[in-house]
Amino acid sequence: MERCAARRAPEEERRVRANARDYNEKFQYASNCIKTSKYNIITFLPVNLFEQFQEVANTYFLFLLILQLIPQISSLSWFTTIVPLVLVLTITAVKDATDDYFRHKSDNQVNNRQSQVLISGVLRQEQWMNVRVGDIIKLENNQFVAADLLLLSSSEPHGLCYIETAELDGETNMKVRQAIPVTSELGDTSKLARFDGEVICEPPNNKLDKFGGMLYWKENKYPLSNQNMLLRGCVLRNTEWCFGLVIFAGPDTKLMQNSGRTKFKRTSIDRLMNTLVLWIFGFLVCMGVILAIGNAIWEHEVGVCFQIYLPWDEGVHSAFFSGFLSFWSYIIILNTVVPISLYVSVEVIRLGHSYFINWDKKMYCAKRRTPAEARTTTLNEELGQVEYIFSDKTGTLTQNIMVFSKCSVNGHSYGDAQEMLGHKAELGERPEPVDFSFNPLADPRFQFWDPSLLEAIKLGEPHVHEFFRLLSLCHTVMSEEKSEGELYYKAQSPDEGALVTAARNFGFVFRSRTPKTITVHELGRAITYQLLAILDFNNIRKRMSVIVRSPEGKIRLYCKGADTILLERLHPINHDLTNVTTDHLNEYAGEGLRTLVLAYKDLEESYYEEWSERLHRASSAHEAREDRLAQLYDEVEHDMMLLGATAIEDKLQQGVPETIAILTLANIKIWVLTGDKQETAVNIGYSCKMLTDDMTEVFVVTGHTVLEVREELRKAREKMMDASRSTSNGFSYQEKLSSSKLTSVLEAITGEYALVISGHSLAHALEADMEVEFLETACACKAVICCRVTPLQKAQVVELVKKYKKAVTLAIGDGANDVSMIKTAHIGVGISGQEGIQAVLASDYSFSQFKFLQRLLLVHGRWSYLRMCKFLCYFFYKNFAFTMVHFWFGFFCGFSAQTVYDQYFITLYNIVYTSLPVLAMGVFDQDVPEQRSMEYPKLYEPGQLNLLFNKREFFICIAQGIYTSVLMFFIPYGVFADATRDDGAQLADYQSFAVTVATSLVIVVSVQIGLDTGFWTAINHFFIWGSLAAYFAILFAMHSDGLFQMFPNQFRFVGNAQNTLAQPTVWLTIALTTVVCIMPVVAFRFLKLDLKPELSDTVRYTQLVRKKQKTQHRCMRRAGPVGSRRSGYAFSHQEGFGELIMSGKNMRLSSLALSSFTARPSTGWIETLRKKKGSDSSTAGSPSSAASKTLKV
Repeated sequence: MERCAARRAPEEERRVRANARDYNEKFQYASNCIKTSKYNIITFLPVNLFEQFQEVANTYFLFLLILQLIPQISSLSWFTTIVPLVLVLTITAVKDATDDYFRHKSDNQVNNRQSQVLISGVLRQEQWMNVRVGDIIKLENNQFVAADLLLLSSSEPHGLCYIETAELDGETNMKVRQAIPVTSELGDTSKLARFDGEVICEPPNNKLDKFGGMLYWKENKYPLSNQNMLLRGCVLRNTEWCFGLVIFAGPDTKLMQNSGRTKFKRTSIDRLMNTLVLWIFGFLVCMGVILAIGNAIWEHEVGVCFQIYLPWDEGVHSAFFSGFLSFWSYIIILNTVVPISLYVSVEVIRLGHSYFINWDKKMYCAKRRTPAEARTTTLNEELGQVEYIFSDKTGTLTQNIMVFSKCSVNGHSYGDAQEMLGHKAELGERPEPVDFSFNPLADPRFQFWDPSLLEAIKLGEPHVHEFFRLLSLCHTVMSEEKSEGELYYKAQSPDEGALVTAARNFGFVFRSRTPKTITVHELGRAITYQLLAILDFNNIRKRMSVIVRSPEGKIRLYCKGADTILLERLHPINHDLTNVTTDHLNEYAGEGLRTLVLAYKDLEESYYEEWSERLHRASSAHEAREDRLAQLYDEVEHDMMLLGATAIEDKLQQGVPETIAILTLANIKIWVLTGDKQETAVNIGYSCKMLTDDMTEVFVVTGHTVLEVREELRKAREKMMDASRSTSNGFSYQEKLSSSKLTSVLEAITGEYALVISGHSLAHALEADMEVEFLETACACKAVICCRVTPLQKAQVVELVKKYKKAVTLAIGDGANDVSMIKTAHIGVGISGQEGIQAVLASDYSFSQFKFLQRLLLVHGRWSYLRMCKFLCYFFYKNFAFTMVHFWFGFFCGFSAQTVYDQYFITLYNIVYTSLPVLAMGVFDQDVPEQRSMEYPKLYEPGQLNLLFNKREFFICIAQGIYTSVLMFFIPYGVFADATRDDGAQLADYQSFAVTVATSLVIVVSVQIGLDTGFWTAINHFFIWGSLAAYFAILFAMHSDGLFQMFPNQFRFVGNAQNTLAQPTVWLTIALTTVVCIMPVVAFRFLKLDLKPELSDTVRYTQLVRKKQKTQHRCMRRAGPVGSRRSGYAFSHQEGFGELIMSGKNMRLSSLALSSFTARPSTGWIETLRKKKGSDSSTAGSPSSAASKTLKV
């Protein structure tokens, strides 16, 4: 197993010889054993403890524990620190051990799978972990591929085999792989045992779609590509058996190379908490210094007078040294201002929030049986602070279910109908769908609404026939026929499946394929074409071609691809047809349809033979193979004849416009980053209400040079500022403005703007000298759409906003091209859709539909942020109230580091007495119900501005804690100075004082958390009152005779609790302390609620009013006569709603009405803070004011 983890020098190339273990082992290639676990039985304890003590907090408490073991400076028993420390270390260790156990279990399950390995001419059953590079293994149908194999032969003709790659990329459709012809005949073990070919190929890497190498055998060399490889993680399908040569094993396989860990993400609250803990530690040191100086002065002035009966400890010879020891003693006593339970509690709360997301039935998609999933527990509260969303279009905003909608053939457009497919129409408006009953192989689910296209087929229109012939031949679809006439297509993309299905219904049925042939039924007649070459699609070429030979011997190239690429490769003779087709393309794109251009080219036999020879040589090249192939592809794909264009509809997902409208109201800015063409993206922008007709202007940036892009951005900024000059005191634009000045001007713009920028323009805009100009222009716009962008550009845009804006970003996508964007953003969300699961695997959260993002942010995100902030505020408050009492006591005990409380109370305060109530609040609390969170998006803004927990709120909590500690100490101290017991004896003794202060503290913090709790559940009640009951039960138990008799040295306060709490004076003191501590808080909150309510307060008040109105309305309805039916409106109206609704903005009336109602008391101060935040960020920029205008009343 240890060989799994062995490190080797990086390879430059890999040499593998078949059936030669001795030769291959000298290269020390990795075995096929995998190891994803971190520990074993021997290393677990030391390695896990080492990892845990990497945390500063754990190291800090270990340091305190060591100090407590020094008798000269410790006035507390060691267990007050070691109990919580061991508890935390144990909980974390158990969690880590459990996770690693499951990793071990998974590793063992995989490593012990059986595989048939050819050893000395005989097939033997071997465990996967014992497979070695250079071995030949046999796979059977439905078996997992054990390692990265070079396919040698199979049971299928021509060395074909079929695989499913769901574990690699999430795609469940079958893919075909083929052995090279020279090895495809090696079908039996005797021939394979004599096979001694040597493969020289690329070193291990994580590129799933690329492989380059050469096979040297019998003095010949043969090129190898990804089409010859079976990768680990794939499953063999529809193939009885195959043989493969192991090229990469274990950790070198592409599957394992892609399993690298995602970059660890931390929330802004985490970073702030680390800063605050450092500040608290500094404060702790300051208190220790003050008390140490006090000790030195007291010992020098007063203590020397008591040396006879109160001598210094052994080794202490001066007041200064006594003060030095006292410093460390107080560091130990006061360390509870930073309790170790804080970090555990935070993780428990986050875990609870994650389960709420996983259990949310309203984010469950019944159609796909897919629940929402929180794939991380560390980012929940940051979901309540998002300001920028970066979204993919296809499959994220749209369904990625493609429907063949329209087409243009030889300058004639087909598919125009009164209503588009899938849209509701009034009865009689839409024509009947085309009748495909003449075709027994037609797909019954396919519908088309223009019968003239079918008429052209039946009339024998040659261009239309050639159009559908191209669609039936130029693809990589696999066909499966389960029964006669029942065809199932397995396509690598939904677009391709839609095109082949369209050809099938119009009579050009793709029936089957082999590596060298394609069989098509053309209007009922079976025709087999010889497949000479496939010029495959990639993101650079943006096109795909096939070269086929017809039964008549004619060689023809068929090509389909993006219009930007294909139109420039046409023969000049197509000029007029190109203009007409371009008009059709623009029309289709304007309707939001996805377009492709189709073309063909006839090839001479002699030219093809010569070109094919050059193609073979390029394929065999060991260097620059990809470049040489691209040049040959480019050469043959010129001077083509235009056939026409296709238009495919990708429908919007349900609820997308409503979700975008509501998120915009929450002051969240949405940027769409898509690879689609500009017209399609813009139309989708209008469909989902990102772009509206009443926008002031939509800026389109399409410059091809740096100067053009800079000029277009400058003009856009000028136009935006021209509109606001009247409100900017005559400010005139200057070319060289500082970033902060520019930001302040752009914040003052009036009107709503949108920016659309293409990929080639974006490449210039992202350059270092222009990125700030682009960002400021984009952030001043309400909507931003980036078209024709690459996956890298998506990540760069997200990184740009993260770099210059103090804002939380979220990226959402569904495909492999969105992975880099998802990993770059603060929060990554994966849509489990049609494009596999790579985006989901890279994400922090996943669900199946874009509309669930609204609930994730406005409900779960907002609640998580609210709960975490309330938890932290209360936690710091209760610990300062608890700890600072020691500080005040120091001035009355000669700075002797004597504790106020019993040491058991100190140990149990954060573990038992106050831990569960604050956890319940942190997990379950709500300010308003979920319906109101969705109904009033403005409630989301405090999280974006970080209002609920920041440095100011922290100091307020600390001040309240210190205030409470002062009263907690001095009120009992003052009362006890002159108080007597019922029997006339003096009440003031140390033990009674300790019990009184401790009881006051527990009651005060319990009442305080009751005030802080906004949403009461049975669990809250049980934890709060249960903790109080537990305190009294433990208190009386520890002061009982039984424990004293068993442990007389440990429980010395025997009978004290019973005697102290039997005195009415003590209870009056506790009541007085509680009232004086709590009443100012109650008064302050009452005045704040009355004079300056927050939006959530107003929402709650509105709820109460509505309930009362409903009750009164019911009573009136029962008592009064039936009213007039003339009007269905409410009692009064506000002007302006009609125009707003007609403008197409989807938002709820109650949200608008409430926001206008609360504009004066609450929205104003939020806007003031937002502007202040913007002015503070200077070069870092600011949240756009355009997005802050989320509500117009």
